[in-house]
Order: sequence, then structure tokens, then C-alpha cells
Amino acid sequence: MPPIRKLVFLATLLALAAAAPSQAASRTLVVGASESASLIPDSVAAKSRMDLAVLAGLTEIEIRADWTKGKTAPTADELAAFQASALAAQLDAIRLVVAVNTGGGSQTPLSLFDRRQFAQYTASLAQSVPYVRDFIVGNEPNLNRFWMPQFDGRGRDLAASAYEALLARTYDSLKAVSQTINVIGGAVSPRGADRANSARQTHSPTRFLRDLGAAYRKSRRTLPIMDTLVIHPYGESSKTPPTALHPKSTSISIADYPKLVKLLRDAFRGTAQRGASLPILYGEYGVQTRIPADKLSEYTDLGIPSAADAVSETMQGSYYRQAIQLAYCQPTVAGLLFFHVSDEPDLDRWQSGLFYADDTPKSDLASVKTVAHAAQTGTLTCPKAKPKAKSKSKPNPRGRRSPRRS
Repeated sequence: MPPIRKLVFLATLLALAAAAPSQAASRTLVVGASESASLIPDSVAAKSRMDLAVLAGLTEIEIRADWTKGKTAPTADELAAFQASALAAQLDAIRLVVAVNTGGGSQTPLSLFDRRQFAQYTASLAQSVPYVRDFIVGNEPNLNRFWMPQFDGRGRDLAASAYEALLARTYDSLKAVSQTINVIGGAVSPRGADRANSARQTHSPTRFLRDLGAAYRKSRRTLPIMDTLVIHPYGESSKTPPTALHPKSTSISIADYPKLVKLLRDAFRGTAQRGASLPILYGEYGVQTRIPADKLSEYTDLGIPSAADAVSETMQGSYYRQAIQLAYCQPTVAGLLFFHVSDEPDLDRWQSGLFYADDTPKSDLASVKTVAHAAQTGTLTCPKAKPKAKSKSKPNPRGRRSPRRS
């Protein structure tokens, strides 16, 4: 081959190699937090709140919008707060996610009229804050605190079918604003009783997602209803490690990923909605820590026993690092959001942040930040799958074919 042709040939090979995706490319995991502290109309204050997330190594923040019946657009004050938070996120290169609450059990958008207003409100917010391209529809609709009714008089699931109708309408409204918007559905709690006669009516995520799939099939819809599923994988208490499995219950934790993927596959297989391949976001994973004596002056309701499950900062750090590692090694999981960046000052709320209520760092911040950075840059490693042992078949002494088992 002449020298010039050889050079051209080599240059072509190099160009093709550069254009081709690397087979060894590592996957990455977004690590962020669910916290609305930056949702204030003061841009400078909003930026200071977002800066804390950056200090913790977080790259995604979820804030909440509160829809109530009759609202079709955010108020001027609400919009100013969302725009300030979005600007702060943009300046800090933080991906901002907006979760639109359905107003609680007394405000559930059940009628067609209410669903239209909810979808219109969400679309209006998307138009007003174009930096935000990720929207979560609702919050824990499998719990009666956030969605009512859960059952009808015969014990049948009403929540999943009503939520499916809301999710479908909101999906269409958001996609009309921009096809690039990521519509995130589910937002389910990790546990529920599935008992219609209970004083507190709730559904497990297992039954709720099955029923959501059944409602979607019954609707004969030919478009999806979500681009991503979000689930809140809290442990039974802060003392429960993220590695805890629930093989014989309807609960779903981070470690129950295979169960969740199978559930999605069964719920949506053969429809226009992705199931097994649907991206998953772990939202609201929190582990509460005990507050040291020298920090108690920053907190209120000191006599509240609600944080009896609080653990040491060492254990919180260990659980947060384990959670990141688990999620990183689960192929369809896109992100993990802690609850929160900083503690809530009211001890009747949540003290699961990486900072205290006065925004000073907890002792485990640096170690969690290191693992979060590794997950986000694709430098964590996952255990190799163990090869399945080959079964040794015994020879048939009579040379006959063994009967096939059904």
C-alpha cells in the first residue's frame, strides 16, 4: 500500500474508533437529594442553599410544588420561588427536579375536571421554568395520607386506577410543552398494608404497581404514561441497612431491585409502556442521626420521641455509601436522592441530612461525598456475577429419553 494511501487508511480507522462507543464505558449514577430549602423567591438565599448541595457532592435536587384544587398555574410568589431555585441550580450545574404534590388525601384530583387542572398547572410550571426538564407526578399515591380513597366498598383498589388516569393526562400535557421533558411516575412508598378494612388504608408498592399496569392495559392507551419510575426506598427504620431484603413480603427496598424489575416487566409487558427497561429513580432515602448535645440549641421540639430510631453519623455514612454502591450496580437505576441535604430543625420532622440544622457538616459528609463522586464519574466497581453451575445429568441406563416435566 502506498504511503499516502496507508496514512489515509490509518486516519479513517482512528476516526471510526473515536466515533464508536466504548464497549468498556462505565455507567454512572446521579446522586442528589430531595429538599425544598432553595424554594424561596430570594435568588441569593436560594443560591446559598444550592451551594450546600455542591459541597456535599450532589448533582440533583428535587423540590416540591403544592397543587390544590382550582389551581391551573403557579401564583406569582410561587413562580418567583421556582425561578430563583432554577437559577441557583443552573449556576451550580445542579439538575433540578420538580415533584408536583396532589394536595393530600382531601385534595386528590379524582374527577376529570380536577385532573385537567392538575395537568394544566404542571404544564404551566414547565413552560415558566424551562430549565427544569424533570417532573414527578404526585407523592406516595399508595398511602391514604396523600391519596384518597384507596379502596372501594368491596375492597378493590381505587387509587391505582385513578392515579393512572392522572399520570396519563399529565404526561400528555408535559409532552405538549416539550418532548424532552422526563415524566416521572409512581413516587410510591416502600410499604403498605393492602387491607381495605384497616383504619389506615394503604397499598403496598407491589400491589399498587400491579394494579397500575392493569389500569393502563384497561385504558387501551397507545402512549406511555411515564419515562421514569420513582420509588421511596426507606428502610423500616433508620437502623435498617439498605441491604435488607424482603423476599417474602410486598415491601420493596433498594436491595429488592430484582423484585421491582420483575414487577415492572409483568405489569407492562407487551404494552407501549416500558417495563423491565424503565429507568428507576430512588427518591427520598433517609437515615436519621442522633443530634450531639452541642448542636441541640439549633433544633426545636426537643421532647419529641419520634426520632427514637436515630443512629450514629458513622452508621448513617455507612448506609449511605452502601445505598450508592447498590444503586450503582443496578443497571436500570438512574439516580439516588437522599432526604435531605440539611436536617430539618424540628425534631418532629427528619434529621437525615449530611449537614446539621445550622448547615455545618456532619462527620460522615466527606466519606459519602467520595463515594457519590465515584458513582457519578463511573469509577465504582461492581461484583462480577457468579457463573451458574452446570447441572450434571445422569445417564439413562436403558438408553431411553427421560420424560419431559411440565
